[in-house]
Amino acid sequence: MTFGQGDGGKLVIGLEGDWVLEARRPRTDEATREIESRTAVTTVAVDGAALGVWDTGLLTFLIELDKYCRNRAIALEAREIPAGARRLFDLATAVPEYAGEDLPADRPLLARVGDAALETASGFGAMLEFVGDVAIALGRMTTGRARVRKRDVALFIQEAGFEALPIVSLISFLVGVILAFIGAIQLSQFGAQIFVANLVGLAMTREMGAMMTAIIMAGRTGAAFAAQLGTMTVNEEIDAFRAAGVSPVEYLVLPRLIALTVMMPLLALYADFVGIFGGMVVGVGLLDLSLVQYVEQSREALGPMHFILGLIKASVYGVVVAFAGCYYGMRSGRSAAAVGSAVTSAVVMGILLIIVASAVTTILYNQLGF
Repeated sequence: MTFGQGDGGKLVIGLEGDWVLEARRPRTDEATREIESRTAVTTVAVDGAALGVWDTGLLTFLIELDKYCRNRAIALEAREIPAGARRLFDLATAVPEYAGEDLPADRPLLARVGDAALETASGFGAMLEFVGDVAIALGRMTTGRARVRKRDVALFIQEAGFEALPIVSLISFLVGVILAFIGAIQLSQFGAQIFVANLVGLAMTREMGAMMTAIIMAGRTGAAFAAQLGTMTVNEEIDAFRAAGVSPVEYLVLPRLIALTVMMPLLALYADFVGIFGGMVVGVGLLDLSLVQYVEQSREALGPMHFILGLIKASVYGVVVAFAGCYYGMRSGRSAAAVGSAVTSAVVMGILLIIVASAVTTILYNQLGF
């Protein structure tokens, strides 16, 4: 880098050789020191006629020098700069940097709490709005005016139902085995091993079958719903639905909501029997109970109402899992990171709503005497 004096307060900076990141090249502060050492510099002319190979190292130098000259009201001229570098430099300096005031990092605690409260309130309002849109769409569906394709409902029933059987079978079997094994350790101290059948049967039908199935579906199907709708948001497909006059809630959300609400009780009922079978494996294999004893004890302990109560919970879980997945998918941002965040939020919110729904329904059952 060389310096020369031009006419009328002009400083000419000559660039020579290869300006690449791997090579040792002059720093921008060397040029700025030269500018400050001279008096009445009004224009800086960069002459790149002797430049060799260049890459972003040259661009970095030019952009930093341009920023310095802008701050001091000095005109910058780029002469004989390679055409490619010139286009990239013009593109980089076409839009000025945002000069707004950033929020300070050490904001008061009360201000941060207030921002969090406002954000939570805004999200709660958006959730209520989404609930209203779904309710309106359901009302239109009951009158036959909603645009819901039966083919889509059947497809999501297959994805949320039959394709989920392997993982539901494995988890339910293991949950039944774990419940029976823990119960066997405690009940064997009193010679009451036969009541392992009661423990496993009641736990699976009233609570664990539906809850474990719902948690599996939140991580499997709820996340899939969020990813599908989030990707459609990124690709502006949902905007295209609205522009065409088609409600995305009717066309995209209702099929998923119906499919998961219908299939969740069936999956939970299947999980109940698989879990009871897992408990029977432990009871017969480790507790020296006969198969007939275990089956008869389970039949006496369980009644139709136990299954019905569990299926009601499963239906509620299906609604909240589908709601969480569709809500966060529809509200996803327009980037790959935003889709990932939407999937994470859908799974976390789905599991949280499952726990809340379980607590509410359990208290309600207790109040009703079930």
